[in-house]
Amino acid sequence: MANDPIKQFKITDIFTIGGAGEGETGGFEIAFTNSALFMVATVVLISAFLILTTRGRGLVPGRLQLLSEMMYEFVANMVRSSAGTEGMKFFPFVFSLFMFVLIANMLGMVPYFFTVTSHIIVTFALALLVISVVLVYGFWKNGLGFFKLFAPAGVPGYLLPIVIPIEVISFLSRPISLSVRLFANMLAGHITLKVFAGFIVTMGSAGAVGAFGAILPMFMTVGLTALEFLVAALQAYVFALLTSMYLNDAIHPSH
Repeated sequence: MANDPIKQFKITDIFTIGGAGEGETGGFEIAFTNSALFMVATVVLISAFLILTTRGRGLVPGRLQLLSEMMYEFVANMVRSSAGTEGMKFFPFVFSLFMFVLIANMLGMVPYFFTVTSHIIVTFALALLVISVVLVYGFWKNGLGFFKLFAPAGVPGYLLPIVIPIEVISFLSRPISLSVRLFANMLAGHITLKVFAGFIVTMGSAGAVGAFGAILPMFMTVGLTALEFLVAALQAYVFALLTSMYLNDAIHPSH
């Protein structure tokens, strides 16, 4: 059980409010969990970093100011290239999503920390937020013209009965694919790391021969750790990029 690779994803209560027999919450128990703690920590870290690095802005930026400006430009260029200049109105939204996923993923790489994005309920909530913004803005800006998204320009009329259902299914699957991609990558990566790290401990406790055999799992763990850091950053980028592309559909549904 000490090397159980699934144990790291267990959600535990830190403290609870209310519950059966207590009237202050209507009989419902409200729990502040380790998942909620790390989500709060993620937001606090992002806020503190951006405030501290931009508080004393100088014409010649320091290292930390330069880092925050590089993140700003990175996401801004992503939004411009995916949704055009009109899409920059959504820059704060995309930037917030990018930073939240990135920092949450990085915190999850610290030993004994909790990986928020390894739970489908968290990633699906983020994906559902993205699709909700797309739908609300799409109908607000385009009205019924938003339905042009499901009938791509240039498609012959006789093909529309085939193309439209495909486009509708593709659109409805977006929150699923967006959430599962992030969740599955973080879950699988952390399980693999835990398994190889468990091999090191198990084989290392088996004497000199076992310690020698633990060398390969040790190198695999180091390599997988580096790969997982790359995946953590890449998944934040992919999530933000797809968000920008979906927002472009709300801005230009007929394209």
